Amino acid sequence: LGADLTRGLGAGANPDVGRDAAMEDRERIADAIRGADMLFITAGMGGGTGTGAAPVVAQVAKEMGVLTVAVVTKPFGFEGKRQRSAQAGIEELSKFVDSLIVIPNDKLMEVLGDDISMKDAFKAADGVLRGAVGGIAEIINVPGLINADFADVRTVMSEMGMAMMGSAAAAGVDRARLAAEQAVASPLLENYSLNGARAVIVNITADSSLSMREVREVMSTIQAYTTDETTVIFGAVIDENVGEELRVTLVATGIGGQQASRQQPKHLQIVKTGTDNGPVSEWDHYDTPAVMRTNRGGRSSGGFGSAAVADTPRNAPNLEMLDIPAFLRKQAD
Repeated sequence: LGADLTRGLGAGANPDVGRDAAMEDRERIADAIRGADMLFITAGMGGGTGTGAAPVVAQVAKEMGVLTVAVVTKPFGFEGKRQRSAQAGIEELSKFVDSLIVIPNDKLMEVLGDDISMKDAFKAADGVLRGAVGGIAEIINVPGLINADFADVRTVMSEMGMAMMGSAAAAGVDRARLAAEQAVASPLLENYSLNGARAVIVNITADSSLSMREVREVMSTIQAYTTDETTVIFGAVIDENVGEELRVTLVATGIGGQQASRQQPKHLQIVKTGTDNGPVSEWDHYDTPAVMRTNRGGRSSGGFGSAAVADTPRNAPNLEMLDIPAFLRKQAD
């Protein structure tokens, strides 16, 4: 791209150079895309070419009416400026693609551990990227017993917004549930939840032993994460080459950037069962004797004796004098 601008070199980690290089060759990009029904854009965000050129390619594809899916990686959090540049590039790219799948490098450390070699870590990231593209392509290209074709993929992928893709295989008695749960987990993808997805396509691959019970178990597991408004399409492929394994591939789109978050429990106010119906003091206040926490009028003092003393009438007896023996008090009088 941009041979005149870059003289055959890279973009020098400058997204502006990457964008200008792609703009210089817009016609070449259009010629390469022309006639395609679907386009995959794969890029490493944070540098110059991927961050700057990918949105230009997506814009050209959108103008040509081509279904466009982007699968991109994000740099490590410690890379500073590259991280910020990648986020800006992803936001720009999202304006033109139909669906966007993000693979953060930071997830590699969480899933693979700190002791993995750098070579194997990036190989794993490339494998997830390849799996995302290959999984979608397999749904389109491989005929199945229950067929999910390009029209189904178009229905799902045309839901604008963030997307997640998962693929997992399992063997054994509980293979259907395990494969479905692992596909939903998608540990190396961006931390987006399947909850709220507007469309989901599921492809099940197994040998001829695949039973209706297993199909129902896979779909029930995935349905637990969706709503009644979610468009769910599924296909089933019989492939004797997979042996005893059952593989589940799913693509969920239209997530809209809703990140998975744990719901915090609502704070419940504990109320006394007495007639005053006042709120109970903090639990650690119960280390203070009740006579010092609450005055005689039934009002909570806030948990400390000072308020109770302040409300005591002036002519009230001094209770501290009761600690002195009676004969000594009489002598004092």
